[in-house]
Amino acid sequence: MIRAHSTSSVAMLSAQRVTLRAGARTLLDAFTHTFHAGEIWCIAGPNGAGKTTLLSTLAGLLQPAAGHVELERVRLADWQPQALARRRALMPQSATDAFSASVLDIVLLNRFPHLTGWGWERDEDRAAARASLDLLGLAEFAARDVLSLSGGERQRVALAAVLCQDAPLLLLDEPLSHLDLHHQIDCLDALRAWTHETAQQLPRCVLFSCHDLNLARRFATHALLLDGAGGVYAGPVRDVLTPELASRAFGYPLILIRDGEHEALIPAPRSHRESQVGHDTKSG
Repeated sequence: MIRAHSTSSVAMLSAQRVTLRAGARTLLDAFTHTFHAGEIWCIAGPNGAGKTTLLSTLAGLLQPAAGHVELERVRLADWQPQALARRRALMPQSATDAFSASVLDIVLLNRFPHLTGWGWERDEDRAAARASLDLLGLAEFAARDVLSLSGGERQRVALAAVLCQDAPLLLLDEPLSHLDLHHQIDCLDALRAWTHETAQQLPRCVLFSCHDLNLARRFATHALLLDGAGGVYAGPVRDVLTPELASRAFGYPLILIRDGEHEALIPAPRSHRESQVGHDTKSG
Protein backbone atom coordinates (compact mmCIF):
# COMPACT_ATOMS: atom_id res chain seq x y z
CA MET A 1 0.00 0.00 0.00
CA ILE A 2 1.33 3.46 -0.91
CA ARG A 3 -0.25 6.73 0.11
CA ALA A 4 1.49 9.84 -1.14
CA HIS A 5 1.21 13.59 -0.99
CA SER A 6 3.49 16.39 -2.11
CA THR A 7 3.71 20.02 -1.07
CA SER A 8 5.73 21.37 -3.99
CA SER A 9 5.78 21.02 -7.76
CA VAL A 10 9.60 20.81 -7.87
CA ALA A 11 10.50 17.13 -8.23
CA MET A 12 13.89 16.40 -6.64
CA LEU A 13 14.13 12.61 -6.65
CA SER A 14 11.99 9.86 -8.09
CA ALA A 15 11.88 6.09 -7.67
CA GLN A 16 10.33 4.35 -10.65
CA ARG A 17 9.05 0.82 -9.88
CA VAL A 18 12.12 0.15 -7.74
CA THR A 19 12.48 -3.37 -6.36
CA LEU A 20 15.08 -4.15 -3.70
CA ARG A 21 16.11 -7.63 -2.61
CA ALA A 22 18.43 -9.11 0.01
CA GLY A 23 19.06 -12.70 -0.97
CA ALA A 24 15.68 -14.34 -1.33
CA ARG A 25 13.90 -11.57 0.59
CA THR A 26 12.07 -8.75 -1.15
CA LEU A 27 12.62 -5.52 0.78
CA LEU A 28 10.74 -3.23 -1.56
CA ASP A 29 8.44 -4.28 -4.39
CA ALA A 30 7.90 -2.06 -7.46
CA PHE A 31 8.03 1.15 -5.42
CA THR A 32 7.19 4.35 -7.27
CA HIS A 33 7.31 7.74 -5.58
CA THR A 34 8.55 11.29 -6.14
CA PHE A 35 10.18 13.39 -3.42
CA HIS A 36 9.68 17.13 -3.74
CA ALA A 37 11.48 20.30 -2.73
CA GLY A 38 10.83 21.53 0.80
CA GLU A 39 10.06 18.06 2.12
CA ILE A 40 11.88 16.35 5.00
CA TRP A 41 11.38 12.58 4.86
CA CYS A 42 12.01 10.11 7.64
CA ILE A 43 12.66 6.53 6.52
CA ALA A 44 11.57 4.19 9.30
CA GLY A 45 11.15 0.47 9.78
CA PRO A 46 12.43 -2.51 11.77
CA ASN A 47 16.03 -3.69 11.63
CA GLY A 48 16.76 -5.37 8.32
CA ALA A 49 13.80 -3.73 6.58
CA GLY A 50 16.08 -2.13 3.97
CA LYS A 51 16.53 1.48 5.08
CA THR A 52 20.27 1.57 4.32
CA THR A 53 19.78 -0.36 1.08
CA LEU A 54 17.12 2.10 -0.03
CA LEU A 55 19.23 5.16 0.74
CA SER A 56 22.25 3.67 -1.06
CA THR A 57 20.06 2.90 -4.06
CA LEU A 58 18.58 6.40 -4.11
CA ALA A 59 22.13 7.77 -3.97
CA GLY A 60 23.19 5.65 -6.95
CA LEU A 61 25.65 3.44 -5.07
CA LEU A 62 23.55 0.29 -5.44
CA GLN A 63 21.59 -0.96 -8.41
CA PRO A 64 18.00 -2.02 -7.73
CA ALA A 65 16.85 -5.51 -8.68
CA ALA A 66 14.33 -3.80 -10.95
CA GLY A 67 13.27 -0.27 -11.81
CA HIS A 68 15.40 2.87 -11.71
CA VAL A 69 15.96 6.15 -9.84
CA GLU A 70 15.83 9.64 -11.32
CA LEU A 71 17.39 12.82 -9.94
CA GLU A 72 15.76 15.97 -11.30
CA ARG A 73 14.05 13.78 -13.93
CA VAL A 74 17.36 12.37 -15.22
CA ARG A 75 18.32 8.74 -14.56
CA LEU A 76 21.15 8.41 -12.06
CA ALA A 77 23.09 6.32 -14.57
CA ASP A 78 23.16 9.29 -16.95
CA TRP A 79 24.79 11.69 -14.47
CA GLN A 80 28.53 12.37 -14.52
CA PRO A 81 30.02 11.60 -11.07
CA GLN A 82 31.15 15.15 -10.25
CA ALA A 83 27.88 16.70 -11.39
CA LEU A 84 25.96 14.12 -9.37
CA ALA A 85 28.04 14.93 -6.27
CA ARG A 86 27.07 18.57 -6.63
CA ARG A 87 23.37 17.68 -6.64
CA ARG A 88 23.09 14.98 -3.97
CA ALA A 89 25.09 14.19 -0.85
CA LEU A 90 25.08 10.93 1.09
CA MET A 91 25.98 10.52 4.75
CA PRO A 92 26.67 6.81 5.41
CA GLN A 93 25.62 5.11 8.60
CA SER A 94 29.17 4.85 9.93
CA ALA A 95 32.44 6.42 8.86
CA THR A 96 35.90 6.04 10.36
CA ASP A 97 38.68 8.59 10.20
CA ALA A 98 41.79 6.97 8.76
CA PHE A 99 44.20 9.81 9.51
CA SER A 100 44.79 12.71 11.85
CA ALA A 101 43.44 16.05 10.57
CA SER A 102 41.69 19.11 11.88
CA VAL A 103 37.91 19.14 11.97
CA LEU A 104 37.92 22.02 9.46
CA ASP A 105 40.04 20.01 7.00
CA ILE A 106 37.77 16.98 7.37
CA VAL A 107 34.71 19.08 6.57
CA LEU A 108 36.54 20.68 3.63
CA LEU A 109 36.95 17.24 2.02
CA ASN A 110 33.29 17.41 1.03
CA ARG A 111 33.97 20.49 -1.07
CA PHE A 112 35.80 18.32 -3.63
CA PRO A 113 32.91 18.36 -6.18
CA HIS A 114 33.19 22.15 -6.34
CA LEU A 115 36.98 22.42 -6.74
CA THR A 116 38.57 23.30 -10.08
CA GLY A 117 42.04 23.60 -11.54
CA TRP A 118 44.64 22.24 -9.13
CA GLY A 119 41.96 21.45 -6.59
CA TRP A 120 43.05 23.95 -3.94
CA GLU A 121 40.34 25.20 -1.60
CA ARG A 122 39.24 28.78 -2.13
CA ASP A 123 38.08 31.31 0.42
CA GLU A 124 34.46 30.46 -0.43
CA ASP A 125 35.12 26.77 0.31
CA ARG A 126 36.59 27.58 3.71
CA ALA A 127 33.66 29.91 4.38
CA ALA A 128 31.22 27.14 3.50
CA ALA A 129 33.00 24.75 5.88
CA ARG A 130 32.93 27.24 8.73
CA ALA A 131 29.26 28.02 8.08
CA SER A 132 28.38 24.31 8.28
CA LEU A 133 30.28 23.92 11.54
CA ASP A 134 28.60 27.00 12.94
CA LEU A 135 25.12 25.75 11.96
CA LEU A 136 25.71 22.64 14.11
CA GLY A 137 27.33 24.50 16.98
CA LEU A 138 30.80 23.17 16.15
CA ALA A 139 32.67 26.40 15.40
CA GLU A 140 34.98 25.93 18.39
CA PHE A 141 35.92 22.45 17.10
CA ALA A 142 37.48 23.72 13.85
CA ALA A 143 41.10 23.33 14.99
CA ARG A 144 40.55 20.11 16.97
CA ASP A 145 42.07 16.83 15.75
CA VAL A 146 39.18 14.72 14.50
CA LEU A 147 40.73 11.63 16.14
CA SER A 148 40.31 13.28 19.54
CA LEU A 149 36.53 13.55 19.22
CA SER A 150 33.90 11.35 20.82
CA GLY A 151 31.55 9.28 18.67
CA GLY A 152 28.77 11.84 19.03
CA GLU A 153 31.05 14.74 18.20
CA ARG A 154 32.36 12.92 15.14
CA GLN A 155 28.77 12.24 14.03
CA ARG A 156 27.99 15.95 14.12
CA VAL A 157 31.18 16.71 12.17
CA ALA A 158 30.10 14.16 9.53
CA LEU A 159 26.75 15.94 9.20
CA ALA A 160 28.53 19.30 8.91
CA ALA A 161 30.66 17.84 6.10
CA VAL A 162 27.57 16.73 4.20
CA LEU A 163 26.00 20.17 4.58
CA CYS A 164 29.28 21.71 3.38
CA GLN A 165 28.97 19.75 0.13
CA ASP A 166 26.17 22.20 -0.71
CA ALA A 167 24.05 19.66 -2.59
CA PRO A 168 20.31 20.42 -2.61
CA LEU A 169 19.40 16.79 -1.86
CA LEU A 170 20.64 15.14 1.35
CA LEU A 171 20.43 11.38 1.96
CA LEU A 172 21.34 10.68 5.58
CA ASP A 173 21.66 7.19 7.04
CA GLU A 174 21.09 7.28 10.81
CA PRO A 175 22.42 10.84 11.28
CA LEU A 176 21.25 10.84 14.91
CA SER A 177 23.18 7.75 16.04
CA HIS A 178 25.62 8.30 18.94
CA LEU A 179 23.92 11.61 19.79
CA ASP A 180 22.21 12.48 23.06
CA LEU A 181 18.69 13.89 22.92
CA HIS A 182 19.86 17.50 23.11
CA HIS A 183 22.11 17.14 20.07
CA GLN A 184 19.55 15.05 18.18
CA ILE A 185 17.10 17.94 18.47
CA ASP A 186 19.79 20.49 17.55
CA CYS A 187 20.71 18.53 14.41
CA LEU A 188 17.09 18.14 13.32
CA ASP A 189 16.50 21.84 13.96
CA ALA A 190 19.54 22.59 11.79
CA LEU A 191 18.27 20.35 8.98
CA ARG A 192 14.86 21.99 9.08
CA ALA A 193 16.44 25.45 8.97
CA TRP A 194 18.73 24.37 6.10
CA THR A 195 15.80 22.98 4.09
CA HIS A 196 13.77 26.16 4.39
CA GLU A 197 16.60 28.71 4.31
CA THR A 198 15.13 31.81 2.63
CA ALA A 199 18.46 32.88 1.10
CA GLN A 200 18.91 29.62 -0.76
CA GLN A 201 19.09 29.71 -4.55
CA LEU A 202 18.14 26.06 -5.06
CA PRO A 203 15.19 24.04 -3.74
CA ARG A 204 16.22 21.53 -1.07
CA CYS A 205 15.04 18.15 0.20
CA VAL A 206 16.19 15.80 2.98
CA LEU A 207 15.71 12.05 3.45
CA PHE A 208 17.02 10.52 6.67
CA SER A 209 16.61 7.17 8.41
CA CYS A 210 15.70 7.21 12.06
CA HIS A 211 14.57 4.81 14.81
CA ASP A 212 12.92 7.45 16.99
CA LEU A 213 9.37 7.72 15.66
CA ASN A 214 8.50 10.63 17.94
CA LEU A 215 11.41 12.77 16.75
CA ALA A 216 10.36 11.92 13.20
CA ARG A 217 6.78 12.98 13.90
CA ARG A 218 8.06 16.27 15.33
CA PHE A 219 10.59 17.28 12.68
CA ALA A 220 9.82 15.41 9.44
CA THR A 221 7.12 16.56 7.04
CA HIS A 222 6.74 13.09 5.50
CA ALA A 223 7.54 9.49 6.35
CA LEU A 224 8.39 6.33 4.46
CA LEU A 225 7.61 3.27 6.58
CA LEU A 226 9.06 -0.08 5.47
CA ASP A 227 7.67 -3.31 6.88
CA GLY A 228 10.59 -5.53 5.81
CA ALA A 229 8.38 -7.74 3.65
CA GLY A 230 8.16 -5.57 0.54
CA GLY A 231 5.44 -3.29 1.86
CA VAL A 232 5.77 0.48 2.25
CA TYR A 233 3.63 3.38 3.41
CA ALA A 234 4.47 6.87 2.15
CA GLY A 235 2.88 10.20 2.92
CA PRO A 236 2.57 13.02 5.45
CA VAL A 237 4.32 11.98 8.64
CA ARG A 238 1.25 11.97 10.90
CA ASP A 239 -0.70 9.90 8.36
CA VAL A 240 2.03 7.26 8.17
CA LEU A 241 3.55 7.05 11.65
CA THR A 242 0.28 6.06 13.28
CA PRO A 243 -0.19 3.43 16.01
CA GLU A 244 -1.88 1.11 13.53
CA LEU A 245 0.71 1.25 10.74
CA ALA A 246 3.74 1.42 13.06
CA SER A 247 2.47 -1.55 15.11
CA ARG A 248 2.03 -3.55 11.92
CA ALA A 249 5.48 -2.67 10.58
CA PHE A 250 7.39 -3.27 13.82
CA GLY A 251 5.37 -6.28 14.94
CA TYR A 252 4.74 -4.74 18.36
CA PRO A 253 1.65 -2.89 19.62
CA LEU A 254 2.05 0.86 19.99
CA ILE A 255 -0.41 3.45 21.24
CA LEU A 256 -0.60 7.21 20.83
CA ILE A 257 -0.80 9.35 23.96
CA ARG A 258 -1.66 13.05 24.02
CA ASP A 259 -0.87 15.89 26.40
CA GLY A 260 -2.51 19.00 25.06
CA GLU A 261 -1.14 19.56 21.58
CA HIS A 262 1.75 17.14 22.16
CA GLU A 263 1.61 13.50 21.03
CA ALA A 264 3.87 10.49 21.47
CA LEU A 265 3.94 6.89 20.28
CA ILE A 266 4.75 4.51 23.13
CA PRO A 267 4.68 0.71 23.63
CA ALA A 268 1.26 -0.50 24.64
CA PRO A 269 0.89 -1.50 28.32
CA ARG A 270 0.82 -5.22 29.12
CA SER A 271 -2.95 -5.24 29.68
CA HIS A 272 -3.48 -3.80 26.20
CA ARG A 273 -1.11 -6.35 24.64
CA GLU A 274 -2.79 -9.26 26.40
CA SER A 275 -6.27 -8.14 25.35
CA GLN A 276 -5.03 -7.71 21.78
CA VAL A 277 -3.52 -11.21 21.78
CA GLY A 278 -6.81 -12.59 23.11
CA HIS A 279 -8.75 -10.74 20.43
CA ASP A 280 -6.44 -12.03 17.70
CA THR A 281 -6.75 -15.60 18.99
CA LYS A 282 -10.52 -15.35 19.12
CA SER A 283 -10.63 -13.83 15.67
CA GLY A 284 -8.48 -16.64 14.30
